[in-house]
Amino acid sequence: MKRALNLLEFILIFSFSLVISLPVFANKEDAKDILDQTAAAFRRSNGVRASFVIQTYVKNKMQNSSSGNIRLKGDKFLLDAEGIKTWFDGRTQWSYVANTDEVNVAEPTSDELQSINPYAFLSIYKKGYDLKLGNKSTYAGKAAYEVILTAKNKKQDIQCIILYVTKDNFEPLCVTMGQRGGHSVAVRINLYQTGLSYSDSMFTFNKNNYPSAEYVDLR
Repeated sequence: MKRALNLLEFILIFSFSLVISLPVFANKEDAKDILDQTAAAFRRSNGVRASFVIQTYVKNKMQNSSSGNIRLKGDKFLLDAEGIKTWFDGRTQWSYVANTDEVNVAEPTSDELQSINPYAFLSIYKKGYDLKLGNKSTYAGKAAYEVILTAKNKKQDIQCIILYVTKDNFEPLCVTMGQRGGHSVAVRINLYQTGLSYSDSMFTFNKNNYPSAEYVDLR
């Protein structure tokens, strides 16, 4: 289940990269207001869908590549990546592992939710990162903004985050996260949709669809 949470953290950071990119062009006094309004806009959205590829690197050498997709509605999500499917209905989390036919059930604490909540990235920005606009003006052939976040504390696990968003509508294109020790992860979006309508039942595990699964209650 820990693997799934890491993937989710990366994709959520990517999906809400516009929250960070917009303040680059605002007056300092307006930055917080823009962050608040952007977060509120997501709250008003019916739903978000994103497909992505995640690539892990060690000292700039790619070690692994995988793909997945996520659906979001408010604080609910459904994540499908690397053989693990995770539902979260705002309180309870179910993670189904296909190769073991097992589902783990948990109720994440407020601290644990910091790594899976779309608004956690706002806290990351406010807690010890310098923000600046990069020099690159394109990404994958598209006009894009490059936004760079650098940790002030050298002991911080995530030392650098680089975001690319389109210039025309601030859609996320890529995010890379550099960690201490030379490890990094790149998340590349190949599909991003907003304004979708999802029923709440989509974000709840249905036992009837997995009749043979071993049910492990970790609450």
